[in-house]
Amino acid sequence: MDKLAIIDWVFIIGFFAVSILVGIIVSKRAGKNEDEYFLGGKSMPWWLLGFSMVATTFSTDTPNLVTGIVRKDGVGGNWVWWAFLLTGMLTVFVYSKLWRRSDTLTDVEFYEIRYSGKPAAFLRAFRAGYLGIFFNIIVMGGVSLAVMKIGNIMFGIDPTWILIVASLVTLIFSAIGGFRGVLITDFILFIVAMGGSVAAAYFAINTTPEGMDTEAIGSLSNLISGVKELGVTQEKDFLSIVPTSKDLLIAAFIIPLAVQWWAAYYPGAEPGGGGYLVQRMLAAKNEKHATGATLFFNFAHYALRPWPWILVALASLLIFRPDANADVERYEQYFSNDTKAIYEEYKLSPESIADEDLTKIKYLILLDQYEDKAQRETLSDAEISELKEFYLGAKGLSSIGQAFPDADITKIGDDSAYSAMLIKTLPKGFLGLVVASLVAAFMSTISTHLNWGSSYIVNDIWARFYRPKASQKELVWVGRVSTALLLVGTILLTLYVLEDAKEVFNLLISIGAGTGLIFILRWFWWRINAWSELSAMVSSFVMSVIFFFIRKYAEIGMPEYADLLIVVAVSTATWVTVTFLTSPADKKTLRNFCSLINPGGIGWKKVYKEAEVEGTPIQVKGKADNIPMGLLAMFFGSMGVYGFLFSTGFFIYGEYLKASLVGVMAIVVTVATLFFAKKTWTTSK
Repeated sequence: MDKLAIIDWVFIIGFFAVSILVGIIVSKRAGKNEDEYFLGGKSMPWWLLGFSMVATTFSTDTPNLVTGIVRKDGVGGNWVWWAFLLTGMLTVFVYSKLWRRSDTLTDVEFYEIRYSGKPAAFLRAFRAGYLGIFFNIIVMGGVSLAVMKIGNIMFGIDPTWILIVASLVTLIFSAIGGFRGVLITDFILFIVAMGGSVAAAYFAINTTPEGMDTEAIGSLSNLISGVKELGVTQEKDFLSIVPTSKDLLIAAFIIPLAVQWWAAYYPGAEPGGGGYLVQRMLAAKNEKHATGATLFFNFAHYALRPWPWILVALASLLIFRPDANADVERYEQYFSNDTKAIYEEYKLSPESIADEDLTKIKYLILLDQYEDKAQRETLSDAEISELKEFYLGAKGLSSIGQAFPDADITKIGDDSAYSAMLIKTLPKGFLGLVVASLVAAFMSTISTHLNWGSSYIVNDIWARFYRPKASQKELVWVGRVSTALLLVGTILLTLYVLEDAKEVFNLLISIGAGTGLIFILRWFWWRINAWSELSAMVSSFVMSVIFFFIRKYAEIGMPEYADLLIVVAVSTATWVTVTFLTSPADKKTLRNFCSLINPGGIGWKKVYKEAEVEGTPIQVKGKADNIPMGLLAMFFGSMGVYGFLFSTGFFIYGEYLKASLVGVMAIVVTVATLFFAKKTWTTSK
């Protein structure tokens, strides 16, 4: 921690103090009732909700993720998450208004509005437990593990205490301040996080790393020309906004844009809206504020925020150059399931490896850290050093590894280049600001997940099934206690269970790969029922687990994106079949849903017509929204955001004519978006 000066500590400690102060100030109002604690009294303005959405989706490891993508696949590799803008814009112009009209406290409460009977109640309870507890704790555990790894890599210390301190501060302001405290703190967190990102990009371009021979990049033009030259030697186009290689074009561009955005359940970009984003829509003053919040979020998330991270990633390619002679084949041979070669070369016996089922490299290069010295007597210091050099060189990470002599090198990868850039390029004071921004990202994500998960426990489990007559005071206290318990579960999982959260997290995401379409259609087709959703979730889960273990233990001779296509096809065929083999929700539920939501579209004509024939026409407020206009607004809105994103990129690249043309196009389609958006509005609550 000697890398941090007093001024750095002032930034970090001051940030903690402000966060706690916010929670204390709003605690009295937050404790009034359940609506105040979880939705801020449903009176929140669009800009505060929008800032909170953006802050929440900036996780601790997000800059590292983008850096790893750029170093491996170039700027165009980011389409694996840029494609989710389509989902976001669909939510903006179609679903945000519908969610606000539902007037629920959580998105899973929706199930007993849309479906009927015991299947609906079971679905609500199951999703509340799965998302609010199981899924939620694992997601928070992954974020917490990222904090620990960043602390270890950047400072070479056991970062457990950093996790505990940051978690306790987060617990204090989120538990006592409730949703309102989370929103206000998120606003501050966003400013700190963006300031840190911009500072990191500026110094990455203009600072010569201490103790390194690399000359200062000095300007954007030098950065771009240097990356272009590197791309020639590496046979990669790091700057291309669209992937250039055939395999990457299919996997990172075509599949995400054609299938992934509507088929996969992804936190923060759920098809049809969901999770903590819906929580913020439900907290809005009215439908227009819900729409405004989600629109601002999508613009800031996709057009405003990525380029500072991308610039740091590009600069890292010049300062921490990938090894030109990386022997990947030799690395894969040595560290595959067959370890015979390395046993023979280093005269090791199989008994010297504690557990062959665990990662071989971890044991081979870290035997000197074990308490049982007998396990490492077969390796000399020189042999251990040679193993470390081989490991880093084979993966092309020698220069990054040299930046972290005290770190566990098994945790070093291309994504570690972001942390390396911070340590090597940031001056005193600014290092504290950027560290505070990473802590801010952690606290924002954790506080949102704590409040969101607690809302499920209170509203959809405790008050719905266990204590229906609980007082408002009791519900608030259950919320605070469940917030603390969720955090305790997260810390225990992080410290004692998780070693590599990425594999587990990817499995959880893939489980919902085939459920996206049903989340979109359930609002507009009366025939979908609770059994439809249950069958979609079960089939997606089964297929995803099958592919997970096949990929882990066998070769199947087809690209990984084929898994998604197969899961989507099987899941869709399953839930459509189940839909027609089971009964729909009862008439009363369907008609009440139409009266409350007024979804419109041809999918509800049968329900409206039957009600009229029976002499009890469905009463709705105003006319249904113009869905075709909403879809046009979604299309033009997406083109507008992509236009601003690419225009900024072309300007950075020095391609000013392209930047101007694309920028003008972005402005034109944005105006068209506003025109179509106004056509979608028929009522205002």
